[in-house]
Amino acid sequence: SRVNAPASTRQAKIRLDRLSKTFGDDNAKTVALSDFDLTVGDGEFVCIVGPSGCGKSTMLRMVAGLERPSAGTIDVTAADPKRPLNAMVFQEQGLFPWMTVIDNVAYGLEMRGVGKRERHERAAPFIEMIGLSRFRDHYPSQLSGGMRQRVSLARAFVADPEILLMDEPFAALDAQNKLIMQDELLRIWEGTQKTVLFITHAIDEAISLGDRIVVMTAQPGRIKQIVPVDQFPRPRRPVELRADPRFGALQLEIWRMLEDEVRTARLQAQA
Repeated sequence: SRVNAPASTRQAKIRLDRLSKTFGDDNAKTVALSDFDLTVGDGEFVCIVGPSGCGKSTMLRMVAGLERPSAGTIDVTAADPKRPLNAMVFQEQGLFPWMTVIDNVAYGLEMRGVGKRERHERAAPFIEMIGLSRFRDHYPSQLSGGMRQRVSLARAFVADPEILLMDEPFAALDAQNKLIMQDELLRIWEGTQKTVLFITHAIDEAISLGDRIVVMTAQPGRIKQIVPVDQFPRPRRPVELRADPRFGALQLEIWRMLEDEVRTARLQAQA
């Protein structure tokens, strides 16, 4: 089983140094992120929590290369130039409605020029892993929300990226499906050892999944505190964790860090 190795003992995979992002011009300038410093170890699962509008998604999009920083640097160590550096999973599933489950899962391989037979062969074990083999020829409109999100997860893993970037991927699911998907994600991640940056509003989700939890301030987003989750060894079962009194204590501790930031963010939104 995997142990929660301290971040200090891992080789750095992602380094964010004084990262800042400003939108607009001098007349209407919004500083979304300011002096954001974070090092993520190879194979580490880092969760990021913070109030709405604190720049969490902006930071993730910059790591993905979808936004350019206004200042600061992003260094990502690529281990294998033949593999995609990152894959992103959004809150909305982003599946192609005209493609079947297996073609959606294999889409990244298709973009890399892999032939149809080989990409279907490579996608099939991941479809089996998420329990949707019977639905491999179905279209997204024929699936439930939870099933569609499982397809998104399989698509990210079959692409075999070095880094997985996840922006509230389970936020739209009901409570039961959310727990199942957290369990699913941990199970697959345990076997792949990928580096994960995972954004969530749910403190309980961050505790269930993360090696460390980054708590952010209200806008402009900075790191308020980094909380190690080393009292819960891996492998973890999210449902069972919730029965541990230490889980509730840690949840309360993180909420107390966040509460003032959430109130500040609400006042900012009303101003």
